[in-house]
Amino acid sequence: MKITAIIPARYASTRFDGKALADIKGKPMVRHVYERTALARLVSEVIIATDDERIASVVRGFGGRVVMTSRDHETGTDRLAEVAAGLDSDLVVNVQGDEPLIDPAMIDEAIRPLVADSDILMGTLKSRIRNLHDFLSPNVVKVVTDRSGFALYFSRSPLPNFRDKWNDLKDEAFNSGKLLCYKHVGLYVYRRDFLLKYARMAPTPLELSEKLEQLRVLEHGYRIRVVETAHESIGVDTPADLEKVIEKLTTGKN
Repeated sequence: MKITAIIPARYASTRFDGKALADIKGKPMVRHVYERTALARLVSEVIIATDDERIASVVRGFGGRVVMTSRDHETGTDRLAEVAAGLDSDLVVNVQGDEPLIDPAMIDEAIRPLVADSDILMGTLKSRIRNLHDFLSPNVVKVVTDRSGFALYFSRSPLPNFRDKWNDLKDEAFNSGKLLCYKHVGLYVYRRDFLLKYARMAPTPLELSEKLEQLRVLEHGYRIRVVETAHESIGVDTPADLEKVIEKLTTGKN
């Protein structure tokens, strides 16, 4: 089975322009993501997908494979699909380009269900929420699943709603497991043919309301397998996030 990991990398960013090339201990962020992704045991090849020649030049400079894509894509999925259309891969993995601490084991965890079960079209990850701030934050996407591990819903709102336990919403309740809930980890695995189909699907009301593209899959009647991971990563959205990453790498606590 050929499994290709694609890392979409844009230069422009609402909160942090040029973050893909931000220096992290002597290496641009995109190189950290590339090298960590390449360590995943189940990944056959890694590709950087970008619309910016500055990023492409840097990737070529460290020996990475890069594919130039259209500047007109509205989403990372569209950029991913453009690259996937030219591949003969069985599975395509979407690794976010702003995850320089991504653990290769997380990538393998997301891939395994699709290797084991040919009926699964798409997979992703979740991790335990351990504090009230993350549970209430609209910037932390929550996910609930059925008993077989398939997504029921994703939301920026607190999910689920603990109607009779609102007074128990404290950090300790989440950390101890008294209140079990999960945040979505934005790493995806697709069967190539399904990814191309997904990119052609019309946007849906819940997707547009929540600004969560994966809801399009659920609204069109398809299932997403969600695997729990114990690993943590830090997405870099701001310069402050970048400092957290550098601190973790400096202290060796990543």
